[in-house]
Amino acid sequence: MSLQVRSQVSLKPYNSFAVEAQASHFAEAESDQQVREALSYAQTQQLPLLLLGGGSNLLLTRDVDALVLRMASRGIRVLSDDGERVVIEAEAGEPWHPFVQWTLAQGFAGLENLSLIPGTVGAAPVQNIGAYGVELKDLFAGLTALDRQSGELREFSLQDCAFAYRDSVFKRESGRWAILRVRFALSRVAALHLDYGPVRQRLAEQGISAPTALDVSQAICAIRSEKLPDPAELGNAGSFFKNPLVSSELAQRLRAEHADLVAYAQADGQVKLAAGWLIERAGWKGFREGDAGVHRLQALVLVNYGDASGAQLLALAQRIQADIAQRFAVDLEIEPNVL
Repeated sequence: MSLQVRSQVSLKPYNSFAVEAQASHFAEAESDQQVREALSYAQTQQLPLLLLGGGSNLLLTRDVDALVLRMASRGIRVLSDDGERVVIEAEAGEPWHPFVQWTLAQGFAGLENLSLIPGTVGAAPVQNIGAYGVELKDLFAGLTALDRQSGELREFSLQDCAFAYRDSVFKRESGRWAILRVRFALSRVAALHLDYGPVRQRLAEQGISAPTALDVSQAICAIRSEKLPDPAELGNAGSFFKNPLVSSELAQRLRAEHADLVAYAQADGQVKLAAGWLIERAGWKGFREGDAGVHRLQALVLVNYGDASGAQLLALAQRIQADIAQRFAVDLEIEPNVL
């Protein structure tokens, strides 16, 4: 077996919250074969298997008695290029932001709005990551996954993935699929998404009237860097709560009480509220208890100031959820996976 399995490994370096938790068994898979070896090892040892990407969408609240398998495969390939539409494939272990920057350096547009999102390519479809008006599904061209139950490879189309807001079949069938590589349809002719005001404003401030995809990426990187803490400096998992979808009736009632409510009408008649606005209005922005806190600049981000445990961060999140439900009759859903 080429897979190297280690015992009692700290997961602190492998989760962006930088919380301490021990994995009873840990390995890194750099190939399909090593993923299969990990499945076989876990079965033989009667261990659960926990797949880990960049650890940027995970809150560990306890030690993990399992084989924690970090997906570490690397590689990017151009599968087709007709001079306008380009299909590329990236291995699951490719870090997301460097991958996006690689596509832009090749002149391939499409992923620029998803710049500076932490994590890996393989984890991106699970949450159907999105930002500034673009979601992964908008550029998706297929993926290859291993069925952990049967050991068979399966190709997934856009329809197969059942993408929704921060959701997919991979999230709903957690524990079944190991995503091995993902394909994207990009373009040499940029069709830029500039619907979000801060992006247009940043470009205007820079005097850029005819932006390129790279200009948009750089503007978004600057905006995200100002709003969101760098996990390398302050432990966090980015946005901790999903923006809730509520009925138009509830949104109207809230707007009558709060004229500055941040809300976006949806095609299905529901209204998406800004979770960050709700949390900030409730007074949680900048709150800190021990080393667990809410970021001082972005109320949507929970942070670990040093030695907070995952349990302490979860307890804080649950207090915020209860307060928002009481004040606004809105249920906030946690975005990261809680273990």
